[in-house]
Amino acid sequence: MPEGYDINWIAVLLVAGVGLAAMGALFGASYILAPKRYSEQKEMPYECGIPPAPFTWSQINIRYYVFAILFLIFDVEAVFLFPWAVVFLKTIPAVFYEMLIFIAILFFGIIYGWRKGVLQWR
Repeated sequence: MPEGYDINWIAVLLVAGVGLAAMGALFGASYILAPKRYSEQKEMPYECGIPPAPFTWSQINIRYYVFAILFLIFDVEAVFLFPWAVVFLKTIPAVFYEMLIFIAILFFGIIYGWRKGVLQWR
């Protein structure tokens, strides 16, 4: 191993041990000190303030799912486009053409969704 890259493993293990002991002590203190008043209402699952009711079947339009999937696809496009735009000039030119192909595929996807009428909220 090159000089300067060695780690004092005893210090690492000591810090990990102290961290685990502190975490265990805090969980134990929370368990001991926390108030415990059990009730039927506290044991019920919380669903945005609405008491749970028996399951009633309802049909949901598939258009909502397709709209959500299209949103995710173009959200991922934005995630890939921003870093690419920042480092564009520092990379090899082939990256530019790869990104153009990526954008073209996504563009044809949005055109396909638009032609199918998926993007119209009815």
